Amino acid sequence: MLDENLKTQLAGYLQKLQLPIELVASLDDGDKSVELRALLQDIAALSDKIALRLDGTDARRPSFAIVRSGSDVAVGFAGIPMGHEFTSLVLALLQVGGHPSKESQELLEQVAALEGELHFETYFSLSCQNCPDVVQALNLMAVLNPRIRHVAIDGALFQDEVERREVMAVPTVFLNGQPFESGRMDLAQIVARLDTGAAAREAAKIRGKQAFDVLVVGGGPAGAAAAVYAARKGIRTGVAAERFGGQVLDTLGIENLISVEHTEGPKLAAALEANVRANGVDVMNLQRAEALVPAAEPGGLVEVKLAGGASLFSRSVILSPGARWRQMGVPGEDAYRNKGVAYCPHCDGPLFKGKRVAVVGGGNSGVEAAIDLAGIVAHVTLVEYDVKLRADEVLQRKLRSLPNVDIVLNARTTEVLGDGRKVTGLVLRDRASDASRQLELEGVFVQIGLLPNTEWLRDVVELSARGEIVVDAHGRTSVPGVFAAGDATTVPYKQIVIAMGAGATASLAAFDYLIRHAAPAGSAGLAEAA
Repeated sequence: MLDENLKTQLAGYLQKLQLPIELVASLDDGDKSVELRALLQDIAALSDKIALRLDGTDARRPSFAIVRSGSDVAVGFAGIPMGHEFTSLVLALLQVGGHPSKESQELLEQVAALEGELHFETYFSLSCQNCPDVVQALNLMAVLNPRIRHVAIDGALFQDEVERREVMAVPTVFLNGQPFESGRMDLAQIVARLDTGAAAREAAKIRGKQAFDVLVVGGGPAGAAAAVYAARKGIRTGVAAERFGGQVLDTLGIENLISVEHTEGPKLAAALEANVRANGVDVMNLQRAEALVPAAEPGGLVEVKLAGGASLFSRSVILSPGARWRQMGVPGEDAYRNKGVAYCPHCDGPLFKGKRVAVVGGGNSGVEAAIDLAGIVAHVTLVEYDVKLRADEVLQRKLRSLPNVDIVLNARTTEVLGDGRKVTGLVLRDRASDASRQLELEGVFVQIGLLPNTEWLRDVVELSARGEIVVDAHGRTSVPGVFAAGDATTVPYKQIVIAMGAGATASLAAFDYLIRHAAPAGSAGLAEAA
């Protein structure tokens, strides 16, 4: 099951096991059970601290549990955790085997203190780059707290169960049999949902922080670069991010970051955060900015109001709030989000195996999505608003060569149809004849570009007609002391490498601003007073 190179790497990791563990398999006579048995045999052969048992009684087959010998500590996998989930498997082996987590001690103690019986089930797909964060977080929680249990389930393998529970997006998490959340979450986000007092405690901590020299709002590539450049100047630097990594977390393969032949979004996001923290930056994650209050005078303190009720103050602010998937804005879209309306074909595509889907959008992302989905689903209809596709010609040729793809041009999507539980169709209007037609299908993948996260900046900072923050060549905005970088700005070409460069530019400009504008007398204590 595992090649020799992978076995060698895994054997090195398994040397970190501190306690004996058991792999308890529940198998049947199917091919997938044969594959899982081979995988578990390979793993067990790599360490004398691992024993394999084939007497599991779990109803889901094939599945297995990783159990700390002589204890109730265990995590479960239903399916074969390869692909993106292989890292989840390795971490589960190590953590059940006593290897400590690298999460902060404060967060680990918060998990251990959670009360009540919590039984989590996570549906994932092997091609989903967002799923491992959720699986790994819940596995760790099950290791730390005896009242928590978790099983990760391959939705593509257990298709009947997925349809019965109406799972149409991954990762989807159930808690004690009821829907809990869908979409990417890290450990801190999950714990914040369960620990009702966490938000108030965090707000109190933020209120006690002194003013920053540079405060970065946003933790994507632009924000990370800005923070590193500011911190290296030896000035007090903070980052407030709704989710560190931003849009990069939703990116599958990255092959155009210069000097990096290939990486994946979550891996790059983790590297960005590690780089920022290594430079002594005060990182405040899970913090959503709601308002910006300019300084009363040049060099004074800019205020950033947060959703939790607290405020942060800084002599300069760098805005890098990033962007999000643009929605169609038609009836039925919100009602059937994660019930057939999806935005990540890599993540959710396997859940639509053998079904009919549409892709809305004829740019590179839309055509790439249609090509990928064509290898999974029964039929793909690509819908483009323009009279021609806008994707690269090489992608268009590939798309047109596929037998199970139809292309509809010059069409406006006017409604997503459903039966109250899931998507059943899509209504299109021909822009030339104004005639309407209805497509019968089970899924709609929206790929029509990005929307900047700048609504909270209206009437404060100058925005373009598209809602982008207007910046000059130095990253300066219309507000003194406030700079901006990344996909939320008017800088052309939304690319990771461009965002990083823009973040560095904005940070250097902010430092220049600080040199030229001394803090007004008596302003140093405003953050504490607030």
